[in-house]
Amino acid sequence: MKPLVALIVILELTVFAGKHDRLNTPAKALVTLPASLSEVRTVVLKSPDGREIVAQLTPPGLLSGQSEVPQDQARREVHFILPELKAAETLALEGTIRAGEQPALKGFRWHDVAGEYAELTFGGRPVLRYVYTPLDESSEASRELTYKVFHHLFDPSGARLVTKGPGGLYTHHRGLFYGFNQITYGDGKKVDAWHCSADAHQSHEAMLSSETGPVVGRHRVAVDWHGLAKEVFAKEERELTAHKVPGGVMLEFASRLRSTGGTIKLDGDPQHAGFHFRADNEVAEKTGEQTYFLRPDGKGKPGETRNWPGDNAHVNLPWNAMSFLVGGKRYTVAYLDKPTNPKEARFSERSYGRFGSYFEYELDAGSVLDVNYRIWLQEGETTVEEVAAKSADFVEPVKVTARVGYSLR
Repeated sequence: MKPLVALIVILELTVFAGKHDRLNTPAKALVTLPASLSEVRTVVLKSPDGREIVAQLTPPGLLSGQSEVPQDQARREVHFILPELKAAETLALEGTIRAGEQPALKGFRWHDVAGEYAELTFGGRPVLRYVYTPLDESSEASRELTYKVFHHLFDPSGARLVTKGPGGLYTHHRGLFYGFNQITYGDGKKVDAWHCSADAHQSHEAMLSSETGPVVGRHRVAVDWHGLAKEVFAKEERELTAHKVPGGVMLEFASRLRSTGGTIKLDGDPQHAGFHFRADNEVAEKTGEQTYFLRPDGKGKPGETRNWPGDNAHVNLPWNAMSFLVGGKRYTVAYLDKPTNPKEARFSERSYGRFGSYFEYELDAGSVLDVNYRIWLQEGETTVEEVAAKSADFVEPVKVTARVGYSLR
């Protein structure tokens, strides 16, 4: 009997650090593989000196671009965490992709509690929770609990949530959330998709995709934005990606918003629009006076905040960070913006545990609004230099070029 012949892909990657030193930074490359290998999820990359880096293969992310390929091929992202690379240096990596049984590696997993939330874990440790309970208008209290979708964030140990859900100070503030309080659509119809007053609300419509593995955990969901008489005036694809980076929790928020017909004007103010983080309500109740903000120009005083337009220079920051106390521990969360997001980005800070930014935008029928942010959460404090390095990793990521070769064995 002749031995079976298997198709093997030899993946060669060249990683270029660029002008920044790199330390534990997410890296990725887009590759085209034979469709017969599209179910392969991991590949071990090796450097010339024998070091090994585990990489994960996924379909392209929401904002990666969806180029057409023949039916016998598949586009894939190769994700890995680059341990270290000095500025201007390059690193060669090589891996072998073949069909067959994948090694059992500790990694991200999604667990769904149908109709309520989906939770992402890593090796059993909770990382992220997507809360999507359907709108319930049986009472005013139940509507308040269910009028928007959001993501909760666990502390780096997975022991507790560090973000706020419904209730507490400003019940509409919830974990990682996105919306605008001054929206105009149709023939001058006005709606508030931040407080979700009157008929306005955001509804979960579908789980579009999910990815698990040793490097990233990701999901993409469909969210409808409802206005007057509950009509759907916009449709959103929202994608959250967790990266296995040592020392904390790194999340990436991506969103693509479309009008269902006609022009939509998104507007608001720094406190009630855009993409925001809200810490657990304990900060508002007990520890807000010990909250401080770390900005590109340095560390602020406890309780001191800056807000546009009172501080009209508090715009277009590359990043901002908030340090707060919950459960007797100090945590610092960094909010990383991107130049490709709409500008002017007007920033808001509140010592009770909320911060973020918003922009004005006019969305025409047939066009899309894409936004992309990264969140970093760690125990303890950090420095301007450390956050600036994470911002550089996000805004000017390492460049990875890929070459795909084939072998039959």
